[in-house]
Amino acid sequence: MPTLDSLFPAHLQTLRSRTDEAMAACGFDSLAIHSGRLWMQFLDDQPYPFKVNPHFKAWAPLTDAPDCWILYQPAKPIRLLFLQPNDYWHKPPALPTDYWAQHFSIEVIREASEARRPITRLPNCALIGEWQAEYSEWGFAAGNPNTLLDRLHYPRARKTEYELECQRQASLRGARGHKAAERAFRSGASEYEIHIEFMRASQHTEAGLPYPNIIALNENTAVLHYQHQEIVAPLQSRSFLIDAGGEVAGYSSDITRTYSTVNDEFQTLIDGMHKLQLEVCDEVRPGVDYANVHLSAHRKIAQLLRDSDIIATAPDDAVASGLSGIFFPHGIGHLLGLQVHDVSGFTINIDGKQKARPPGHPYLRLTRTLEPGFVVTIEPGLYFIDSLLESARSAAFAREINWKQVERFKPYGGIRIEDNVACTTGVPENLTRDAFAKLS
Repeated sequence: MPTLDSLFPAHLQTLRSRTDEAMAACGFDSLAIHSGRLWMQFLDDQPYPFKVNPHFKAWAPLTDAPDCWILYQPAKPIRLLFLQPNDYWHKPPALPTDYWAQHFSIEVIREASEARRPITRLPNCALIGEWQAEYSEWGFAAGNPNTLLDRLHYPRARKTEYELECQRQASLRGARGHKAAERAFRSGASEYEIHIEFMRASQHTEAGLPYPNIIALNENTAVLHYQHQEIVAPLQSRSFLIDAGGEVAGYSSDITRTYSTVNDEFQTLIDGMHKLQLEVCDEVRPGVDYANVHLSAHRKIAQLLRDSDIIATAPDDAVASGLSGIFFPHGIGHLLGLQVHDVSGFTINIDGKQKARPPGHPYLRLTRTLEPGFVVTIEPGLYFIDSLLESARSAAFAREINWKQVERFKPYGGIRIEDNVACTTGVPENLTRDAFAKLS
């Protein structure tokens, strides 16, 4: 099997080629890509958690490297300014020696300000990174120019073989955590205890997670981005939703599963969601408009709602009226890669032209036509959300809802099933299902 070591040189060459084309089109001769900076909390001496600039980790897979720089000029060695302070309060970062480091000219700096001298010597240089006040004196030709960013973001959806392998490994790491989390749920653990088991099995720290874990029991599963972790387990655990991923070399997985305590009507709903979710995953094919995948998911969820005696409306009518959106209020998915919600989801050409979401579907994050190399999430959901259900009571379609059935399911919260799927030239590659299969 190919390794990250063997795949990285071709990835780097693709990145150079894309960057060279973007720089030439926008009239820049060099780039300075800042990793990011630690920021102190207000009236405190403790920093906020650090998140690296995704443009930086596209080149060098360093996710905990504040105030480092990539200095890039076409046809010249790629320079990495690596901050390694003389610090006895904290452990200084070790000089990189991983598989990728040999492809960089690494220059150690001891203070963040030492980056100014080599950067000011770069010709016609564009900054990519968060703007700082002192940069006005560093001689940048531009800071984060939109024309350049559009050209760098657009091709990022097409993953290199190296990136795909990173995401396969991130999927495996996330799946290990999910398996441990399910075991903890079935043993009666609290949300916090389940979270700890995920962290232990996936071998992540809090800072290393691609996004904060969503660990929800019972009614909490109806909160789409549930942000708490209750310490004490409920007296009765009925349902469990986990939305949590892994990260490898800066690339993410984004996986969601839902479970019922017993084999009941809610489990039947979960089984139906798994079935329709796999059908939607099979629609990830080259040339397919992702917005149509989203609308297809709405029709399938509406059919499941009807089959489960939750609504009486035909699927197409439920989608057209907005009834399906009461139970499925978010998008079917998004691009996935260096960022969990990766950039350029609405961009349809290299100049940044945007394609709008379908009317009535404001939360879809991707409207592009799928191409080989795209990695997307497919995450249909079905929820019993108090605020949305309350608004539905005064809608024209209220009489189409079986309110007694809704009340039966409300204590379970909701369902979401999410896989990460790579578009190929033929049958899509389901990174998530493959990862779970390897662990079974």
